[in-house]
Amino acid sequence: MANQNGANSDLRTKFLEVYSVLKSELLNDPAFEWTDNSRQWVERMLDYNVPGGKLNRGLSVIDSYKLLKEGKELTEEEIFLASALGWCIEWLQAYFLVLDDIMDNSHTRRGQPCWFRVEKVGMIAANDGIILRNHIPRILRKHFRDKPYYVDLLDLFNEVEFQTASGQMIDLITTIEGEKDLSKYSLSLHRRIVQYKTAYYSFYIPVACALLMANENLDKHIDVKNILIDMGIYFQVQDDYLDCFGEPEKIGKIGTDIEDFKCSWLVVKALELCNEEQKKILFEHYGKDDPADVAKIKAVYNDINLQGVYEEFENKSYEKLTSSIEAHPSKAVQAVLKSFLGKIYRRQK
Repeated sequence: MANQNGANSDLRTKFLEVYSVLKSELLNDPAFEWTDNSRQWVERMLDYNVPGGKLNRGLSVIDSYKLLKEGKELTEEEIFLASALGWCIEWLQAYFLVLDDIMDNSHTRRGQPCWFRVEKVGMIAANDGIILRNHIPRILRKHFRDKPYYVDLLDLFNEVEFQTASGQMIDLITTIEGEKDLSKYSLSLHRRIVQYKTAYYSFYIPVACALLMANENLDKHIDVKNILIDMGIYFQVQDDYLDCFGEPEKIGKIGTDIEDFKCSWLVVKALELCNEEQKKILFEHYGKDDPADVAKIKAVYNDINLQGVYEEFENKSYEKLTSSIEAHPSKAVQAVLKSFLGKIYRRQK
């Protein structure tokens, strides 16, 4: 295992080196006349928002590509290109998060103030989000323009961006303050929000990038897409569960789904399982900030043994995903999907 971790930190180091290369190319992009001021602004904005997370999405492009190459040593160029695509996904993530934090009026992200809360940034952050989004085609053009799969890459990023923004829209219009009507929430709504808002860009796009690099046609891998979407939904249900029952010191944040009136898997499941009296409590206290209201919701969750219901869901999902993966004809593709599932099964954070 130590060896594996060594290999991982080595991969991470290489990955971060590629970030520096891409950043310096973007800060010298010939399409714009740079000044010291503008260059410093963009550099600070990138360093603040792009490389700070866990980098799971970006690193999994390299992991997946390696597995698709079935143990063949990757060339320096292949490692660079897979890393560049990984960074494009991290850029996409940064773009969504910068704008998302403004929309949600959030305070912190990854343990520091949200970018728009940084002194002198404010609403300039909205334009920074647009710049982040525009960096993606700049990176693709510089490094992939002569590749046979260039158009497919552009298509993929455009498609996934549209799906994610549309998922965000359903999420936002569902939680509009004035419409605090719990009966609008259902498992099918939860699934749609998660599928579009999270699953495409977190699970599907890293594997799709690796498949394109391996000269595969994405239209022939609809089954892979469907398995990854299901995995993304399972991941989000875990997230909803940890938001309520996880330990803040493990998950790195304090959950607020109940206070925020979120269409969480837990509340949807609770509405399905509870009696009329419990339903009344949910309707009355869900979406309120007072800790006493939150405690009442959690008490109902405990009364109906929601943790047990979740564990059953987790086991069933794992079995279903495993059997879908094992039904796939390609052993290399199976390995990619199993590696993803292994990373998220029974996670604590």
